[in-house]
Amino acid sequence: MSNNKKLELLMPAWDFEKLKFAYAYGADATYVGAPMFSLRARTNAFTMETLAEAVEYAHNLGKKIYFTANIYAHNMKIKPFLSQFKKMVEMWPDAFIMADPGLIHLVKKEFPDVEIHLSVQANNTNWAQAEFWASMWIKRIILSREISLKEMKEIHEHVPDMEFEAFVHWAICMAYSWRCLISNYLSARDPNQGTCSHSCRWEYKMFKSDKSEEELEMVTGRPDAYQPLDWQFMLEEKERPWEFMEFDEDEYGTYLMNSRDLCAIDYIQELADAWVISFKVEWRNKTVNYIASVWLAYREALDAVESGKKYDSKKLSEELFWIANRGYIPGFLAWNPNSNAQFYERNWSFWTKAFLGILRDYDEENKLVRVEVKNKFELGDQIEIVSPSWVKTMKIEKIYKTNLNHWTHKAATTFTDYEYNFEKDKAEEVKTAHGGWYEVWINMKEKPENFSLIRKELPIEIDSKKLWDFMKDKIKK
Repeated sequence: MSNNKKLELLMPAWDFEKLKFAYAYGADATYVGAPMFSLRARTNAFTMETLAEAVEYAHNLGKKIYFTANIYAHNMKIKPFLSQFKKMVEMWPDAFIMADPGLIHLVKKEFPDVEIHLSVQANNTNWAQAEFWASMWIKRIILSREISLKEMKEIHEHVPDMEFEAFVHWAICMAYSWRCLISNYLSARDPNQGTCSHSCRWEYKMFKSDKSEEELEMVTGRPDAYQPLDWQFMLEEKERPWEFMEFDEDEYGTYLMNSRDLCAIDYIQELADAWVISFKVEWRNKTVNYIASVWLAYREALDAVESGKKYDSKKLSEELFWIANRGYIPGFLAWNPNSNAQFYERNWSFWTKAFLGILRDYDEENKLVRVEVKNKFELGDQIEIVSPSWVKTMKIEKIYKTNLNHWTHKAATTFTDYEYNFEKDKAEEVKTAHGGWYEVWINMKEKPENFSLIRKELPIEIDSKKLWDFMKDKIKK
């Protein structure tokens, strides 16, 4: 490979537990939201106190942690931003992810030694922008999601000392680099301030209304070469009956649609050759099962590329189909996917394996493990135990329900954090564990590794290998 720098797997964390799981499952670094000043304000459980704990936890593991503070601020937010930023600097995170050029300017004036990574929200699409940001002492640029591998290489040629980061797995937003007003318009929640309600994925009905071609032309202002629609169409969102919104399209296509998800597992070598050194995963509000599944795929791919070996992207894609997805595309890396980037009919998603629970404690005497139940499972189910080091299968032969729901607000994810023993006289043997129950105990021959999960295959007729081939054939020239 041409890129001789260490490749970084960068994972999200919206609370302390997910941060611990991300590191356990191979993340080299995590990124967490700064309270009030991150574009994931609604999916950020960190406080100023827990941010400091997170930095200490990461650095004790020899890992990196980045604070995301990438809002575009209004005047009223500048003063509180600088006040809070000073407190965050004193926590010594490895870098700050920022987008607002004004805030970057102020930060660099007051804290010149702080490392800043340019957020994808800043939409860096060309080498001239990269040269400008280099002059502003930006250490790393998170490249725009709208550019290709070829463009990435060209940017590197002009700014060879700049570090580059790229998204490899996430839910693609329909707006251009997240600059969206749909959510603000429909639910008064501004995506650019961190409160997106994902209105583009809601369920709508479409109606047509009678309007003359002249009236339609006045409303839309289309160029002469465009063939206008025969009708004007209206949308009705499922939860807002009888509230009709004009729904339009231009010569480039139709908007407000449900996009597929980004998956770049087939392009890790090409991204490394384009001088990307950090491979970023999104979806901070997903489960720890998501973190584990994505790690199993991308960690193996990155390790192979770093060692100069090839990896089986088709095999690794199976792991990625186990988690909920809307079908995968590689974004704009190869070429513009056009209409193949969207599902036009419904908010469609599927997954091939169900996340059953997190393993918490082990009772050596009774050979039982305590499970924090996430989804239903039954006696006789064949399940997988997923850990940071291996994946094993087993059959559920015993399920015990207890009346004690040992809950704690501490983000405990290792056995030693809890240390609860199985008490048979307080347990009821049952045939089924339900997701509404906080915990059960199940049989397990040996103590599982810390941060282990359990899951099972769903009875659906989907061949993920064939589906992966179909998707790639449809979008690659």
